[in-house]
Amino acid sequence: MFKKELIFRNPLRIIGGESEDILPEGGFGAVVARAGVGKTPLLVQIALDSLLRTKNVLHISLDDPVKKICLWYDEVLRNIAHQYNVMQMDQLWEAILPHRFIMSFRVEAFSVPKLEERLTELTDQDIFLPQIIVIDGLPFDEAVKKPLSDLKVIAKDRSMRVWFTIRTHRHEKIGPHGMTGTLLHVADLFDVVIQLHPVKKDVHIKVLKGGLLASDQPPLVLDTSTMLIKDIVRL
Repeated sequence: MFKKELIFRNPLRIIGGESEDILPEGGFGAVVARAGVGKTPLLVQIALDSLLRTKNVLHISLDDPVKKICLWYDEVLRNIAHQYNVMQMDQLWEAILPHRFIMSFRVEAFSVPKLEERLTELTDQDIFLPQIIVIDGLPFDEAVKKPLSDLKVIAKDRSMRVWFTIRTHRHEKIGPHGMTGTLLHVADLFDVVIQLHPVKKDVHIKVLKGGLLASDQPPLVLDTSTMLIKDIVRL
């Protein structure tokens, strides 16, 4: 029961409206923010929501080793459990761990063909069948368009959903719909774009593209002490 309660109470889910998933099958999603604002913990929360729904999540980090990513999951899940007074932490871990697989690459060693090769190894050997992939730390330079297009094809063929973190910079010009130059040249590949925007001592979560937030919906806010989305009142 506690899993169903956590799934229901996850504020992120209002972005997807009536759908269980924010992204469609084969879809791309992005968490966009400057360095240190909270992209990785929000990505982990997105992954945890999928894990609680028994979806298989492949987490790929191009910044941190596997051990550090495991610590992120541990910290975020413990904060969630504390926020909602969940006492069965051991049961929670037992329920989600079989559905999580973590890989770490050096940025220069990562490529879409290499990822496809690893995916084939995992599936052909019946080790792990990813339904969600989260990629943290991929540089979004001018050369990223072709690899992303190739990965989009793979995601559609395998019915996967893929989330990315995208690092922006203060000096970037803001384009249509609030998107920065880092994202503009690949925005057509993304179904949902979520921006983390510091407002005084808070971090507001703004949907720049996709999603089904109601126009009168109060802004989602990231609690900077726990890096969790603050709970909202559900009617």
